[in-house]
Amino acid sequence: MTDFLIRRLIKNYADTTNEHVRQSYGMLAGAAGICLNILLFLIKLTAGLISGSIAITADALNNLSDAGSSAVTLVGFRMAGRKPDVEHPFGHGRIEYIAGMIVSIIIIMMGYELFTDSFSRIRIPSPVTLSVLPAVILLISILIKIWMSFFNSRIAVLIHSEAMKATAADSRSDAISTSALLIGMLIGKLTRLPLDGWLGLFVSILILKTGIESARDTISPLLGQPPAPEFVKEVESIVLAHPEVIGLHDLIVHNYGPERVMVSLHAEVPGDGELFKLHDTIDNIERELSEKLSCVATIHMDPVDTHNPLLDTLRAEAAAAAKTLGENCSVHDVRLVSGDTHSNLIFDVLVPHSLSLSDDEIRKKIREEMPRLKEDPTLYTVISVDRDYTGRS
Repeated sequence: MTDFLIRRLIKNYADTTNEHVRQSYGMLAGAAGICLNILLFLIKLTAGLISGSIAITADALNNLSDAGSSAVTLVGFRMAGRKPDVEHPFGHGRIEYIAGMIVSIIIIMMGYELFTDSFSRIRIPSPVTLSVLPAVILLISILIKIWMSFFNSRIAVLIHSEAMKATAADSRSDAISTSALLIGMLIGKLTRLPLDGWLGLFVSILILKTGIESARDTISPLLGQPPAPEFVKEVESIVLAHPEVIGLHDLIVHNYGPERVMVSLHAEVPGDGELFKLHDTIDNIERELSEKLSCVATIHMDPVDTHNPLLDTLRAEAAAAAKTLGENCSVHDVRLVSGDTHSNLIFDVLVPHSLSLSDDEIRKKIREEMPRLKEDPTLYTVISVDRDYTGRS
Protein backbone atom coordinates (compact mmCIF):
# COMPACT_ATOMS: atom_id res chain seq x y z
CA MET A 1 0.00 0.00 0.00
CA THR A 2 2.80 2.41 0.94
CA ASP A 3 4.78 1.79 -2.24
CA PHE A 4 1.57 2.04 -4.30
CA LEU A 5 0.81 5.51 -2.88
CA ILE A 6 4.40 6.63 -3.40
CA ARG A 7 4.46 5.50 -7.02
CA ARG A 8 1.08 7.05 -7.81
CA LEU A 9 1.44 10.38 -5.98
CA ILE A 10 5.14 11.28 -6.15
CA LYS A 11 6.74 12.13 -9.47
CA ASN A 12 10.29 10.74 -9.89
CA TYR A 13 9.85 8.99 -6.52
CA ALA A 14 13.13 7.05 -6.87
CA ASP A 15 15.25 10.23 -6.92
CA THR A 16 15.17 10.82 -3.15
CA THR A 17 18.23 13.11 -3.28
CA ASN A 18 16.20 15.64 -5.29
CA GLU A 19 14.90 18.46 -3.07
CA HIS A 20 11.50 18.60 -4.75
CA VAL A 21 11.01 14.82 -4.55
CA ARG A 22 12.02 14.85 -0.89
CA GLN A 23 9.59 17.67 -0.23
CA SER A 24 6.82 15.67 -1.93
CA TYR A 25 7.49 12.71 0.37
CA GLY A 26 7.19 14.91 3.45
CA MET A 27 4.01 16.57 2.25
CA LEU A 28 2.44 13.20 1.39
CA ALA A 29 3.20 11.94 4.89
CA GLY A 30 1.84 15.13 6.44
CA ALA A 31 -1.39 15.03 4.43
CA ALA A 32 -1.95 11.34 5.24
CA GLY A 33 -1.32 12.02 8.93
CA ILE A 34 -3.79 14.90 9.06
CA CYS A 35 -6.60 12.95 7.36
CA LEU A 36 -6.15 9.69 9.27
CA ASN A 37 -5.63 11.29 12.69
CA ILE A 38 -8.73 13.47 12.33
CA LEU A 39 -10.67 10.33 11.39
CA LEU A 40 -9.29 8.52 14.45
CA PHE A 41 -10.09 11.47 16.70
CA LEU A 42 -13.72 11.50 15.60
CA ILE A 43 -14.35 7.78 15.95
CA LYS A 44 -12.45 7.49 19.25
CA LEU A 45 -14.26 10.51 20.68
CA THR A 46 -17.52 8.78 19.76
CA ALA A 47 -16.33 5.61 21.51
CA GLY A 48 -15.27 7.61 24.56
CA LEU A 49 -18.63 9.37 24.85
CA ILE A 50 -20.54 6.11 24.45
CA SER A 51 -18.47 4.25 27.05
CA GLY A 52 -17.83 7.18 29.41
CA SER A 53 -14.12 6.29 29.45
CA ILE A 54 -11.55 9.00 30.12
CA ALA A 55 -8.85 6.68 28.75
CA ILE A 56 -10.55 6.43 25.34
CA THR A 57 -11.30 10.16 25.31
CA ALA A 58 -7.65 10.84 26.19
CA ASP A 59 -6.57 8.58 23.34
CA ALA A 60 -8.89 10.53 21.01
CA LEU A 61 -7.34 13.84 22.06
CA ASN A 62 -3.92 12.34 21.48
CA ASN A 63 -4.94 11.66 17.85
CA LEU A 64 -6.10 15.26 17.54
CA SER A 65 -2.65 16.41 18.66
CA ASP A 66 -1.16 13.99 16.13
CA ALA A 67 -3.18 15.70 13.41
CA GLY A 68 -1.71 19.01 14.53
CA SER A 69 1.76 17.44 14.51
CA SER A 70 1.20 16.19 10.96
CA ALA A 71 0.20 19.72 9.93
CA VAL A 72 3.45 21.02 11.45
CA THR A 73 5.39 18.32 9.57
CA LEU A 74 3.70 19.26 6.29
CA VAL A 75 4.47 22.96 6.74
CA GLY A 76 8.02 22.13 7.87
CA PHE A 77 8.80 20.13 4.74
CA ARG A 78 7.21 22.83 2.60
CA MET A 79 9.41 25.53 4.16
CA ALA A 80 12.53 23.34 4.23
CA GLY A 81 12.30 22.99 0.46
CA ARG A 82 12.67 26.73 -0.11
CA LYS A 83 15.74 27.83 -2.02
CA PRO A 84 18.69 29.55 -0.29
CA ASP A 85 18.39 33.31 -0.11
CA VAL A 86 20.46 36.31 1.01
CA GLU A 87 19.53 35.89 4.68
CA HIS A 88 19.85 32.08 4.62
CA PRO A 89 22.63 31.20 2.16
CA PHE A 90 22.79 27.61 3.45
CA GLY A 91 19.11 27.00 2.73
CA HIS A 92 16.19 26.28 5.05
CA GLY A 93 16.75 22.55 5.60
CA ARG A 94 17.01 22.81 9.38
CA ILE A 95 13.37 23.91 9.52
CA GLU A 96 12.61 20.19 9.20
CA TYR A 97 14.44 19.57 12.49
CA ILE A 98 12.54 22.45 14.09
CA ALA A 99 9.28 20.91 12.86
CA GLY A 100 10.30 17.63 14.49
CA MET A 101 11.02 19.50 17.72
CA ILE A 102 7.57 21.17 17.65
CA VAL A 103 5.97 17.76 17.11
CA SER A 104 7.87 16.43 20.14
CA ILE A 105 6.77 19.36 22.33
CA ILE A 106 3.12 18.84 21.32
CA ILE A 107 3.42 15.14 22.22
CA ILE A 108 4.95 15.97 25.63
CA MET A 109 2.29 18.59 26.44
CA MET A 110 -0.52 16.20 25.50
CA GLY A 111 1.07 13.42 27.55
CA TYR A 112 1.27 15.71 30.60
CA GLU A 113 -2.40 16.74 30.29
CA LEU A 114 -3.50 13.12 29.97
CA PHE A 115 -1.34 12.19 32.96
CA THR A 116 -3.03 14.73 35.25
CA ASP A 117 -6.54 13.85 34.00
CA SER A 118 -5.91 10.13 34.50
CA PHE A 119 -4.54 10.72 37.99
CA SER A 120 -7.76 12.55 38.86
CA ARG A 121 -9.81 9.60 37.54
CA ILE A 122 -7.79 7.22 39.75
CA ARG A 123 -8.65 9.33 42.81
CA ILE A 124 -12.34 9.60 41.83
CA PRO A 125 -13.31 6.52 39.74
CA SER A 126 -16.28 6.72 37.37
CA PRO A 127 -18.22 3.81 35.83
CA VAL A 128 -17.23 2.75 32.31
CA THR A 129 -19.41 0.84 29.85
CA LEU A 130 -17.57 -1.07 27.13
CA SER A 131 -19.94 -2.23 24.41
CA VAL A 132 -19.18 -3.85 21.04
CA LEU A 133 -19.05 -0.58 19.09
CA PRO A 134 -16.30 1.12 21.17
CA ALA A 135 -14.28 -2.12 21.13
CA VAL A 136 -14.52 -2.37 17.33
CA ILE A 137 -13.56 1.30 16.99
CA LEU A 138 -10.46 0.77 19.13
CA LEU A 139 -9.49 -2.30 17.10
CA ILE A 140 -9.83 -0.38 13.81
CA SER A 141 -7.75 2.49 15.20
CA ILE A 142 -4.98 0.05 16.22
CA LEU A 143 -4.78 -1.33 12.68
CA ILE A 144 -4.70 2.19 11.20
CA LYS A 145 -1.90 3.26 13.54
CA ILE A 146 0.15 0.16 12.74
CA TRP A 147 -0.10 0.99 9.04
CA MET A 148 0.81 4.63 9.72
CA SER A 149 3.89 3.50 11.65
CA PHE A 150 5.12 1.38 8.73
CA PHE A 151 4.22 4.16 6.27
CA ASN A 152 6.16 6.86 8.15
CA SER A 153 9.09 4.53 8.86
CA ARG A 154 9.35 3.69 5.17
CA ILE A 155 9.44 7.37 4.21
CA ALA A 156 11.92 8.16 7.01
CA VAL A 157 14.33 5.54 5.61
CA LEU A 158 13.88 6.66 2.01
CA ILE A 159 14.56 10.36 2.67
CA HIS A 160 16.70 10.06 5.86
CA SER A 161 14.35 12.25 7.91
CA GLU A 162 14.52 12.65 11.71
CA ALA A 163 11.11 14.36 11.68
CA MET A 164 9.53 11.33 9.98
CA LYS A 165 11.29 8.99 12.42
CA ALA A 166 9.68 10.94 15.26
CA THR A 167 6.27 10.66 13.59
CA ALA A 168 6.72 6.91 13.03
CA ALA A 169 7.70 6.44 16.69
CA ASP A 170 4.59 8.33 17.76
CA SER A 171 2.38 6.07 15.60
CA ARG A 172 3.97 2.95 17.12
CA SER A 173 3.41 4.33 20.60
CA ASP A 174 -0.23 5.06 19.77
CA ALA A 175 -0.79 1.52 18.49
CA ILE A 176 0.75 0.03 21.63
CA SER A 177 -1.14 2.30 24.01
CA THR A 178 -4.50 1.74 22.29
CA SER A 179 -3.91 -2.03 22.33
CA ALA A 180 -3.17 -1.90 26.05
CA LEU A 181 -6.23 0.28 26.51
CA LEU A 182 -8.51 -2.22 24.74
CA ILE A 183 -7.10 -5.20 26.65
CA GLY A 184 -7.34 -3.36 29.96
CA MET A 185 -10.94 -2.32 29.37
CA LEU A 186 -11.89 -5.90 28.50
CA ILE A 187 -10.26 -7.04 31.75
CA GLY A 188 -12.07 -4.27 33.64
CA LYS A 189 -15.39 -5.31 32.15
CA LEU A 190 -14.86 -8.93 33.21
CA THR A 191 -13.51 -8.20 36.69
CA ARG A 192 -15.45 -4.98 37.49
CA LEU A 193 -12.17 -3.37 38.60
CA PRO A 194 -11.90 0.48 38.17
CA LEU A 195 -9.01 0.33 35.70
CA ASP A 196 -9.95 3.32 33.51
CA GLY A 197 -7.79 5.86 35.32
CA TRP A 198 -4.84 3.48 35.51
CA LEU A 199 -5.13 2.72 31.79
CA GLY A 200 -5.20 6.44 31.03
CA LEU A 201 -2.11 6.85 33.20
CA PHE A 202 -0.34 4.08 31.26
CA VAL A 203 -1.24 5.73 27.94
CA SER A 204 0.02 9.12 29.12
CA ILE A 205 3.36 7.68 30.28
CA LEU A 206 3.89 6.06 26.87
CA ILE A 207 3.07 9.35 25.17
CA LEU A 208 5.51 11.26 27.41
CA LYS A 209 8.24 8.67 26.72
CA THR A 210 7.73 8.98 22.95
CA GLY A 211 7.79 12.78 23.11
CA ILE A 212 11.01 12.90 25.15
CA GLU A 213 12.79 10.41 22.87
CA SER A 214 11.66 12.27 19.75
CA ALA A 215 12.83 15.59 21.23
CA ARG A 216 16.24 14.09 21.94
CA ASP A 217 16.57 12.82 18.37
CA THR A 218 15.72 16.23 16.88
CA ILE A 219 17.77 18.35 19.31
CA SER A 220 20.98 16.52 18.37
CA PRO A 221 21.16 17.64 14.69
CA LEU A 222 20.14 21.18 15.70
CA LEU A 223 23.04 21.41 18.16
CA GLY A 224 25.44 19.82 15.68
CA GLN A 225 26.29 16.14 15.69
CA PRO A 226 29.11 14.14 14.11
CA PRO A 227 28.55 12.72 10.62
CA ALA A 228 27.55 9.10 10.13
CA PRO A 229 30.59 6.77 10.15
CA GLU A 230 29.55 5.51 6.71
CA PHE A 231 29.68 9.05 5.34
CA VAL A 232 33.19 9.60 6.79
CA LYS A 233 34.39 6.33 5.23
CA GLU A 234 32.98 7.33 1.84
CA VAL A 235 34.75 10.70 1.98
CA GLU A 236 38.05 9.10 2.96
CA SER A 237 37.68 6.43 0.27
CA ILE A 238 37.03 8.97 -2.49
CA VAL A 239 39.88 11.29 -1.47
CA LEU A 240 42.51 8.59 -0.87
CA ALA A 241 41.64 6.82 -4.14
CA HIS A 242 43.70 9.50 -5.90
CA PRO A 243 47.41 8.51 -5.85
CA GLU A 244 48.52 12.15 -5.57
CA VAL A 245 46.96 12.31 -2.06
CA ILE A 246 49.17 10.90 0.69
CA GLY A 247 46.70 11.36 3.54
CA LEU A 248 43.92 13.54 4.90
CA HIS A 249 43.03 15.17 8.21
CA ASP A 250 40.89 17.91 9.78
CA LEU A 251 37.70 16.48 8.25
CA ILE A 252 34.72 18.59 9.32
CA VAL A 253 31.11 18.07 8.22
CA HIS A 254 28.43 20.73 8.73
CA ASN A 255 24.82 19.67 8.28
CA TYR A 256 22.37 22.46 7.43
CA GLY A 257 19.50 20.06 6.86
CA PRO A 258 18.96 17.06 4.59
CA GLU A 259 20.87 17.41 1.32
CA ARG A 260 22.59 20.58 2.68
CA VAL A 261 25.96 19.21 3.75
CA MET A 262 29.23 21.17 3.79
CA VAL A 263 32.51 19.21 3.94
CA SER A 264 35.98 20.61 4.54
CA LEU A 265 39.25 18.72 4.92
CA HIS A 266 43.01 18.95 4.48
CA ALA A 267 44.62 16.73 1.85
CA GLU A 268 48.33 15.94 2.13
CA VAL A 269 50.26 16.02 -1.14
CA PRO A 270 54.00 15.69 -2.00
CA GLY A 271 55.76 18.98 -1.35
CA ASP A 272 57.90 18.59 -4.49
CA GLY A 273 54.93 17.89 -6.79
CA GLU A 274 53.89 20.16 -9.64
CA LEU A 275 51.64 22.79 -8.10
CA PHE A 276 49.20 23.26 -10.97
CA LYS A 277 48.69 19.52 -11.48
CA LEU A 278 48.11 18.98 -7.76
CA HIS A 279 45.66 21.88 -7.67
CA ASP A 280 43.77 20.37 -10.60
CA THR A 281 43.60 17.03 -8.75
CA ILE A 282 42.15 18.73 -5.66
CA ASP A 283 39.52 20.48 -7.82
CA ASN A 284 38.55 17.13 -9.34
CA ILE A 285 38.22 15.54 -5.89
CA GLU A 286 35.95 18.38 -4.75
CA ARG A 287 33.70 17.83 -7.77
CA GLU A 288 33.68 14.08 -7.23
CA LEU A 289 32.65 14.49 -3.58
CA SER A 290 29.90 16.90 -4.62
CA GLU A 291 28.50 14.56 -7.27
CA LYS A 292 28.69 11.31 -5.29
CA LEU A 293 27.75 12.56 -1.81
CA SER A 294 25.50 15.56 -2.63
CA CYS A 295 27.65 17.93 -0.59
CA VAL A 296 29.67 21.11 -1.00
CA ALA A 297 33.34 20.21 -0.51
CA THR A 298 36.29 22.49 0.23
CA ILE A 299 39.78 20.97 0.38
CA HIS A 300 42.92 22.64 1.72
CA MET A 301 46.11 21.32 0.14
CA ASP A 302 48.92 20.53 2.62
CA PRO A 303 52.43 19.97 1.16
CA VAL A 304 54.41 17.16 2.81
CA ASP A 305 58.19 16.68 2.72
CA THR A 306 58.58 13.12 1.41
CA HIS A 307 62.39 13.05 0.88
CA ASN A 308 63.78 13.70 4.36
CA PRO A 309 64.84 10.48 6.19
CA LEU A 310 65.16 12.26 9.55
CA LEU A 311 61.67 13.75 9.20
CA ASP A 312 60.29 10.34 8.24
CA THR A 313 61.77 8.87 11.42
CA LEU A 314 60.42 11.67 13.60
CA ARG A 315 56.99 11.42 11.94
CA ALA A 316 56.87 7.68 12.70
CA GLU A 317 57.90 8.29 16.33
CA ALA A 318 55.27 10.98 16.76
CA ALA A 319 52.58 8.73 15.24
CA ALA A 320 53.57 5.84 17.54
CA ALA A 321 53.53 8.19 20.55
CA ALA A 322 50.04 9.39 19.60
CA LYS A 323 48.81 5.78 19.44
CA THR A 324 49.72 5.33 23.12
CA LEU A 325 46.94 7.82 23.89
CA GLY A 326 44.34 5.81 21.96
CA GLU A 327 43.82 3.86 18.75
CA ASN A 328 42.07 6.79 17.04
CA CYS A 329 44.80 9.32 17.85
CA SER A 330 47.07 10.44 15.02
CA VAL A 331 49.46 13.19 13.89
CA HIS A 332 49.55 15.39 10.81
CA ASP A 333 51.26 18.46 9.37
CA VAL A 334 54.66 17.21 10.59
CA ARG A 335 57.42 19.69 9.70
CA LEU A 336 61.05 20.13 10.72
CA VAL A 337 62.47 23.63 10.88
CA SER A 338 66.24 23.59 11.40
CA GLY A 339 68.27 26.43 12.95
CA ASP A 340 71.83 27.15 14.07
CA THR A 341 71.28 26.25 17.75
CA HIS A 342 68.22 23.98 17.66
CA SER A 343 65.53 22.50 15.45
CA ASN A 344 61.77 22.67 15.87
CA LEU A 345 59.62 19.61 15.15
CA ILE A 346 56.17 21.05 14.50
CA PHE A 347 53.06 18.91 14.21
CA ASP A 348 49.39 18.56 15.17
CA VAL A 349 48.00 15.66 17.16
CA LEU A 350 44.39 14.64 16.58
CA VAL A 351 42.52 13.17 19.57
CA PRO A 352 38.85 12.26 20.16
CA HIS A 353 36.63 14.35 22.45
CA SER A 354 36.34 11.35 24.77
CA LEU A 355 40.02 11.63 25.76
CA SER A 356 40.01 13.14 29.25
CA LEU A 357 43.60 14.44 29.27
CA SER A 358 44.28 18.16 29.04
CA ASP A 359 46.22 19.57 26.08
CA ASP A 360 49.35 20.00 28.23
CA GLU A 361 49.08 16.41 29.48
CA ILE A 362 48.75 15.20 25.88
CA ARG A 363 51.87 17.12 24.82
CA LYS A 364 53.83 15.81 27.81
CA LYS A 365 52.79 12.21 27.11
CA ILE A 366 53.83 12.40 23.46
CA ARG A 367 57.23 13.95 24.28
CA GLU A 368 57.91 11.20 26.82
CA GLU A 369 57.17 8.52 24.19
CA MET A 370 59.54 9.89 21.50
CA PRO A 371 63.09 8.41 21.85
CA ARG A 372 64.77 10.96 19.55
CA LEU A 373 63.80 13.83 21.87
CA LYS A 374 65.72 12.20 24.72
CA GLU A 375 68.76 11.61 22.52
CA ASP A 376 68.92 15.12 20.99
CA PRO A 377 68.55 18.04 23.44
CA THR A 378 68.62 20.53 20.54
CA LEU A 379 65.39 19.07 19.12
CA TYR A 380 62.34 20.93 20.37
CA THR A 381 58.66 20.20 19.71
CA VAL A 382 55.79 22.55 18.92
CA ILE A 383 52.61 20.47 19.29
CA SER A 384 49.08 21.66 18.56
CA VAL A 385 46.17 19.56 19.85
CA ASP A 386 43.15 19.07 17.57
CA ARG A 387 39.85 17.43 18.51
CA ASP A 388 38.19 14.96 16.17
CA TYR A 389 34.91 16.23 14.65
CA THR A 390 33.98 12.92 13.01
CA GLY A 391 32.66 11.29 16.21
CA ARG A 392 35.42 8.73 16.65
CA SER A 393 35.99 7.75 20.28
